[in-house]
Amino acid sequence: MNNMFVRKWIIAATGLFLCIFLIVHLSANSILLLPEETARGLYNSYSTLLRENPLITIVAYLLYISIIFHVVYALIISIKNRKSKGKTNVVNKYHENSSWTSQNMGFLGIFILLFIVVHMANFWARIKLGFGEEVGLDSAGHIDVYEVTYSLFHNVYYVAFYTLLMIPLGFHLHHGLKSGFKTLGFYHSKGLRILAKVSLFYALIISIGFGIIPLIVFFK
Repeated sequence: MNNMFVRKWIIAATGLFLCIFLIVHLSANSILLLPEETARGLYNSYSTLLRENPLITIVAYLLYISIIFHVVYALIISIKNRKSKGKTNVVNKYHENSSWTSQNMGFLGIFILLFIVVHMANFWARIKLGFGEEVGLDSAGHIDVYEVTYSLFHNVYYVAFYTLLMIPLGFHLHHGLKSGFKTLGFYHSKGLRILAKVSLFYALIISIGFGIIPLIVFFK
């Protein structure tokens, strides 16, 4: 088993794990669409559960590790592919046999990494580490994560940044979900055709879902 195969397998496995996380995260963000008197309590209770449940804490650390491994190994492979592309293009006709997205997964990944850094600085670092303005409590005594989210989603620059970065995320997910299953050994011909449609549907739901929620909250 060579190093390149191991790296691709790690990227695929961590990527699929992150795809599952995005479904859960989008479900939680959907709470923000409810009336404020309902949404605040539900959102803050959910956030408290994530912080205080030991099992979910373990999953959270697995998530952080997955992000790091996914980014690092994807970067290594992207650099290696860039170096070898000139040598292999003549034989493999790289640009003819692959989509624009597959050729630019590393480029798309840079935008997504930028989004993750900014997003975690505004949420995770502020709530978990206490950076920035102090976060208050709601009427039930929970940390008022809803207020943090609501105020950010009323910042026109953050909303624009958040929404626009969902475009490269959608492209990245569409290709990544398909290629991830193939890397892990899924090669059933009919199954791959179904997987292509599922990947497109998933990418649209996730990217549009995450992108539209800040806009709805902004204009509420």
